[in-house]
Amino acid sequence: MTDAAFWDRIAPRYARQPISDQNAYEATLARVKTYLSDRQTALELGCGTGSTALILAPFVKEYEGTDISGGMIDIALEKAWGASMPNVSFRTAGVDPADHKGKTPDTVLAFNLLHLVPDAEATLAMVHDLLPEGGLFISKTPCIGAKWYYRPLVRAMQMMGKAPFVRFLKVSELDHMMVAAGFEIVETGLFPPSTPSRFIVARKR
Repeated sequence: MTDAAFWDRIAPRYARQPISDQNAYEATLARVKTYLSDRQTALELGCGTGSTALILAPFVKEYEGTDISGGMIDIALEKAWGASMPNVSFRTAGVDPADHKGKTPDTVLAFNLLHLVPDAEATLAMVHDLLPEGGLFISKTPCIGAKWYYRPLVRAMQMMGKAPFVRFLKVSELDHMMVAAGFEIVETGLFPPSTPSRFIVARKR
């Protein structure tokens, strides 16, 4: 099963699930909003069903949400239609550079994505290429590399088709990847620290 097919299959159930840690989610959004302005165009990678996009879109000039799953995007489009927000759009796209050819966002966002792509380094390189000098990449990524007991659980779920690809990143590894990709780290946080889920604001050098 491809990653897109996996997410297509679970899209309706995913859309019904409550946020697992509402406080951490709100803390993340509060920090993100401080870096947005009504002069910016924003591109979100891995937007899922669009809930975060619709919250953040009022704080920028234009907001485009993309996801590899057409099923997720269908739900996002329904939400956008109901919200009547003309500055937000959604389309099916992965993290291949060809998927974003001609796009020139001021800011790129990716929440809960980098641990799910087979080549996070290539994804960071693509984001770096998309952004103008000084452009921001804002992300949050579960880093469970130090949680050894997650590995057999995830692998068992993958064998049953109940989990996608997962990379077991560590916080220090993710930070190093950002710098190696040509970004200057502006701000970091752990929302929540228990996972830990690494929040990073990085500027293209």
